[in-house]
Amino acid sequence: MKYPAWTRALLAVSLALNLGVIAALVLRPALVAPPQGTAAPAVHLPDYLALTPEQRVRWDGLEAPFLHDLSANWGDIRRHREALVRHIFAATPDRAAIDAEQAAIAHLQAAQQQRVIAQLLAERALLHEEQRERLLQLLLGRYAGEATEEELLHRK
Repeated sequence: MKYPAWTRALLAVSLALNLGVIAALVLRPALVAPPQGTAAPAVHLPDYLALTPEQRVRWDGLEAPFLHDLSANWGDIRRHREALVRHIFAATPDRAAIDAEQAAIAHLQAAQQQRVIAQLLAERALLHEEQRERLLQLLLGRYAGEATEEELLHRK
């Protein structure tokens, strides 16, 4: 049986399209997901910085309140972000409520940044020069590869 040229062309296009979809599905995880082992490994800073026993005692005294404050602050930011998104996607968005949530988030983020700066300054004062350099390089390396959750959600 002989098929017209346009039928053969349509079959070829359909086959190419199906192969393209299959290839995309197979290759997508490799293109989207970061390669295994590229996530920054967990670092126990007192060990990484080789703190002395005296430094560890002071470090622990600085760290506990900092982590508590940071956790509470993130919880507050999370609640305001959820409220912000709910206001944005409401049946009739209320611009004043959206602006109020955004302002609250900005205030909390500014306070959090100041807390982080105070913590890093306190840690800096605790460390000797070689330890400071190690912490500096660790922080710079981590910040260089960071992406926000929003960036990750909107990547193609």
